Amino acid sequence: MSNASARKPAVGFIFITLVLSIVGFGLLIPVLPKLIKEFQGGDFTTGSYSFGWIVSIYALMQFICSPILGSLSDRFGRRRIILIATAGSAIDYVIMACAPTLAWFFIARIVAGSTAGVLATANAYIADVTPPEKRAQSFGLLGAAFGIGFIIGPALGGLLGKYSLHLPFWFAAGCAALNFIFGYFVLPESLKPENRRAFEWKRANPIGALYAMKRFPAVLGLVECYFILTLAQVMLQTNWALYTEERYGWDTLQVGLSLMFVGVATGLIQATLVKKIVPKLGDTRAVIVGFCISIVAFIGYGSAPYGWMIYAIICVGAFAGISGPALQSYVTKHVPSNEQGAVQGVFAGLASLAGIPGPFIASHSFGWAISPERSFHLPGIAFYEGAVLSVIALWLAVRSFRRDVRLGHGAPPEATA
Repeated sequence: MSNASARKPAVGFIFITLVLSIVGFGLLIPVLPKLIKEFQGGDFTTGSYSFGWIVSIYALMQFICSPILGSLSDRFGRRRIILIATAGSAIDYVIMACAPTLAWFFIARIVAGSTAGVLATANAYIADVTPPEKRAQSFGLLGAAFGIGFIIGPALGGLLGKYSLHLPFWFAAGCAALNFIFGYFVLPESLKPENRRAFEWKRANPIGALYAMKRFPAVLGLVECYFILTLAQVMLQTNWALYTEERYGWDTLQVGLSLMFVGVATGLIQATLVKKIVPKLGDTRAVIVGFCISIVAFIGYGSAPYGWMIYAIICVGAFAGISGPALQSYVTKHVPSNEQGAVQGVFAGLASLAGIPGPFIASHSFGWAISPERSFHLPGIAFYEGAVLSVIALWLAVRSFRRDVRLGHGAPPEATA
């Protein structure tokens, strides 16, 4: 531990950690629904319901435990929490690879959701090691890590799944194990001892953590905004395969290629343009511009009459990615160093909370809108719902920014308690 603490923290360490983590997760995307369906005797409908519950239980456990892990990282450091999270992922993948019954999948997802603290802790790590004026650029690099992970992971998972539906789980477990070894021997601690604070349950539980955000008025307003925007994004991701198959007749390969294109476009924007665009616009303008682009993209996805148009809309929609790093940068500038982990835990928990109702809203809206009983045919309804949610998120962001200016809040001094 002492040798790791002695090394200089760097964003590159976290970049590699996240790439490995997302590759492991992406490996499961093509095969997990099929494997669950096999446990249900091949019935598509029952398998789909079980898949929805398994996704939801993971999101629920992540919502409950993310604030706890975030607060623990403020007390014991980021490195330990990253190691716990990667160990939990490895255990999850091994259980699913060996699962004799569907019940074991629920156990595995409970373990994974309870220890899913990589993202929140990585964001706090970035806030620890990056000066405020460069944080948007660093958060953009983390977005690029997600893009790279989702380019490699699903494609590799689909390839391995041709040989065995269990093989991607073993490969994912190997990625998590490699990630753990990398973190244990290479990843240094980023949180200085003087910036640590005592662990308190009232801040570590989801409700208490949200209540504690009242001390940061600018951040509190963005909490609502972030949840609604994430809900819209979850609905987009959930409905993508259903929509493109029904409207354009795409097969699984075409769906996979489109998602790979999303990863490439997003990664390029996050890695190359965020560091140029956000400083010129400023955090608040970048958030607003990104939200507006997101609204246009949602409407475009739901309205495009031909499949090739989707790729053009992806190129435009990728620029909406400037809002995430800018939002994270804005938040970190309004939170003291010894509370970055707790605040990032709240945001990660909200993302998990959005993952509970989002898939059900999107899939049920889609099914309702294409039913033969309807007098109209509107397969893109979930995207239009996403556009409406993005408009609400934009309004909340603008309201929060105006309130912050009116109250004259700047970045707070370092906490002493």
